[in-house]
Amino acid sequence: MKIGFIGLGNVGGKLAGSLLRNKFDLTVRDLDENLTNEFKNLGAKVASSAKELAEQVDLIITCLPSPKICADVMEGENGVLEGITQDKIWLEMSTTDEAEIKRIGKKVIEKNGIPLDGPVSGGCHRAATGNIAIFVGGNRKTFERILSALTVMGRKVLHTGELGSATVLKVITNYLASVHLVALGEAWTVAKKSNLDLTKAYKGIAVSSGNSFVHETESQVILNGSYNINFTMDLVLKDTGLFNDLAKKLNSGLEISPKIVDIFKDGQKKYGSRAWSSMIVKRMEDINNINFRADGFPEELSDNEPEEKGYEI
Repeated sequence: MKIGFIGLGNVGGKLAGSLLRNKFDLTVRDLDENLTNEFKNLGAKVASSAKELAEQVDLIITCLPSPKICADVMEGENGVLEGITQDKIWLEMSTTDEAEIKRIGKKVIEKNGIPLDGPVSGGCHRAATGNIAIFVGGNRKTFERILSALTVMGRKVLHTGELGSATVLKVITNYLASVHLVALGEAWTVAKKSNLDLTKAYKGIAVSSGNSFVHETESQVILNGSYNINFTMDLVLKDTGLFNDLAKKLNSGLEISPKIVDIFKDGQKKYGSRAWSSMIVKRMEDINNINFRADGFPEELSDNEPEEKGYEI
């Protein structure tokens, strides 16, 4: 199977790297020539346009920062849709909007292609080792056709149902992660002002009913002070906005979600759109004139688990 990958950013570059590392026939496309040159030097082919890439491969993967950018890549001049023909597969691995994935998916079907949505969850450090989780929505037989590629990009792979279902699930999980992160800011505030040993507090939370994936990962770079989670404030606002908008469409009277959006808007205003998302806890540090520093925590996360071939869950 020939695979094309468009979008070699923080997540996409690592997913594409797993495909290349596992000897897949890979063609890449990104506006940053430095990124495409890195892949070319490692043996990947480079396409001059999204259309050219789509014409040359069987599976087209997009992993892009926003629904608008994805729409431009798919529908623009020399875009992916111009290169899609019979039985070519489009796998959207960005975190996007359910309605948008279905809208573009319909255009893929009109070109006799097959659309799937396949967002990932688990952090950039796990994307780098092929140990991230992948949700996939769309035709089951097509999912099975590309499972060999999915199981080198990710460890745990879940077929979620019809097209768009993976996107909804991903938006939900990102919302939960954002809630956990905001709650950690308050938890660390109380721990610090209670004069707890923050290293011991980290360990205690990790073995308690209050533990979360966000604590196990993001608390480490918070306690280090780098906040470097390889995910930025603007991306959290995109994701929490998608969740909040979805809730409104479903006429769901939510209480926490609007508050989370407001908190991250304030964080973006204070620290900038490209600040690391875990800096949202700095609001609590600044308000209380404290910091959450502790010795022995890494500046950046790395996945210490060995790379393993993935499987469907």
